[in-house]
Amino acid sequence: MQTLFVLYQKILQKLSHFDGLAPLALRIYLAPVLMQAGYNKLAHFKDTAAWFGNPDWGLGLPMPEVMTALAAGTELFGGFLLLIGLATRLISLPLIVTMAVAAFAVHWQNGWLAIADTNSWLANNSVLEAGEKLAAAKAILQQHGNYEWLTSSGNFVILNNGIEFAITYLLMLLVLLFMGGGRYVSLDYYIQRFLAKTA
Repeated sequence: MQTLFVLYQKILQKLSHFDGLAPLALRIYLAPVLMQAGYNKLAHFKDTAAWFGNPDWGLGLPMPEVMTALAAGTELFGGFLLLIGLATRLISLPLIVTMAVAAFAVHWQNGWLAIADTNSWLANNSVLEAGEKLAAAKAILQQHGNYEWLTSSGNFVILNNGIEFAITYLLMLLVLLFMGGGRYVSLDYYIQRFLAKTA
């Protein structure tokens, strides 16, 4: 038993040299998602600001132009910083706040699911109603459209727009907040090494 424990410890010690791969994977996954979201907000700045500010059909946020600029800048610039692993822990904080606002101000009323799946135990009434609508839309397309061509790139779905993606991104950013950019694979690591040598 002692031999197995020693072997296990040696394996863990060897694996520790690769512990930067997990944060690298999170950064590479999150960066394009966040940068695209920020880019979309900037590309449609007036529409986004109108939606942010309108209390009737939007979010009803104060100073919608400022909020749009902050959200877009945080996502676009923050995504780039994550990509190169610079100030990973620092930029994770405003990105976490952005994801929390998205989850609870935009997606919360739609439940958990991002895509309406009537078979899920997380399906709410909206999702269950979506199944009927999707079946009707498919029947119309099968009768009046080139259904095989329309579905050749994938199945039709109804976007439920729940909190699933925003919360997933928030949790990934929380991991980066605590782990940092990763050993050997981030600019943070090399800056920290340089500063430790000069101290």
